[in-house]
Amino acid sequence: MTDATPDPRYTLRPAVAADVEGARRLMLDTFYRDFDYGYVPAWHGDVMDIRGTYLDDPRHVLLVATLNGEVVATTGIRSGGPHHPPHPRRLADRYPPVTTAQLVRVYVHPDHRRHGLARALVRKACDFAAATPGYDSIYLHTNVKVPGAEAFWQSMAKEVFDARTTGEHGPGVDTVHFEIPMPHGRAAAQESRQPIHANN
Repeated sequence: MTDATPDPRYTLRPAVAADVEGARRLMLDTFYRDFDYGYVPAWHGDVMDIRGTYLDDPRHVLLVATLNGEVVATTGIRSGGPHHPPHPRRLADRYPPVTTAQLVRVYVHPDHRRHGLARALVRKACDFAAATPGYDSIYLHTNVKVPGAEAFWQSMAKEVFDARTTGEHGPGVDTVHFEIPMPHGRAAAQESRQPIHANN
């Protein structure tokens, strides 16, 4: 994947300690403003420990886009796949925690959308996963009730499980699971994996 900067006004790079508070603020704002369910401890523990989760673990990364020193977009990679429950056992087995690079916290402040930041950060995150020993797949899930989320991920990833009929995250959350091909020719093993269906 390419790592071109989408707009020269922005700087895209791994987060440092000085970015932690700005990144956390953006994430929390997204939970409350865009998702409507706010901070959920069971889902969002990494947000309270950004340094320990992303900065101190060499297999994890938090990427940020900044403008004039302000964090305006984030994207993370951390090891781990979907947990069972609430996700189906077959999905959890397909993406084991040690070998799965999970793409997380792909958030852009509303004032900075439509500048290609999310797409560029995702590409950089996938390049990080490809360069990190031990990962053999890139996985994510998203709430497609968020405007634009489904179309964005369908343009970049392969859908592997549509959980909208299962209600796995409860009311107000429509979850769809995706996989992104591993860059740099490491996707051969993924091509044969078929989508998982709700009755599996």
